[in-house]
Amino acid sequence: MAKAAAMVHGRRTPCEQCPLRSLPHFREFERDELNFISGFKKGELLVDAGATIFLEGAHSAHLFTILSGWGFRYKTLEDGRRQILNYVMPGDLIGLQGSIMGEMQHSTEALSPISLCVFERTELMTLYNSHASLAYDLTWIASREERILDEHLLSIGRRSAVERAAYLIAYLHQRASTLRLFNGSKVIPITQQHVADTLGLSVVHTNKTLKKLASRGLLLWQERGCEVLDGDGLAKLAGWDGFDSGKRPFI
Repeated sequence: MAKAAAMVHGRRTPCEQCPLRSLPHFREFERDELNFISGFKKGELLVDAGATIFLEGAHSAHLFTILSGWGFRYKTLEDGRRQILNYVMPGDLIGLQGSIMGEMQHSTEALSPISLCVFERTELMTLYNSHASLAYDLTWIASREERILDEHLLSIGRRSAVERAAYLIAYLHQRASTLRLFNGSKVIPITQQHVADTLGLSVVHTNKTLKKLASRGLLLWQERGCEVLDGDGLAKLAGWDGFDSGKRPFI
């Protein structure tokens, strides 16, 4: 059973010194936007790997931006079968659905230790009323998530098992590379169970499929995760063009 997240108050990164701002992947804030976000942010939450950040059906007073680490969003059936919907990384905003719908329609779990910037859900309307540019950014973020989910659905519905696996690893590899999450090695911290629950395959079928990719020299499966050897080769095999290289917003 997943562990619950616990609030840790030992550190707060000033928005002016946010490490995400130095990445060319993200657009720069205007001074008034940065001042607003600095007041909008209420603290930071440090979460251990395996901890639950949001639970499906629950109400939350907060939404979060991921400052560091990896996680994933998922839904479960009554018998416990799990479908992983997407993976979340630094700069991603999570919990917005609960702010709009009243309760979470999915769960979110930490894949690795995660640091989160904490925002009060009740103050979200102030953002919409006071900063049109930031409100547009939220719309952009939601639209991008829809685009990603469209691609995931296409993959599950029409790609072969090998193509599905190649697409998933290529997708995670490109996102992590852009965010500079790899430290020396290109290891994605997922298990074969995560891959199976994302692709809608059994673990046995997933294992056989990943071995086919490994035999082509595209990846190497390790105990601590998946090491990507040829990200471009994985994308080519999947028939995936990747993301555009334009700047994206974050809150």
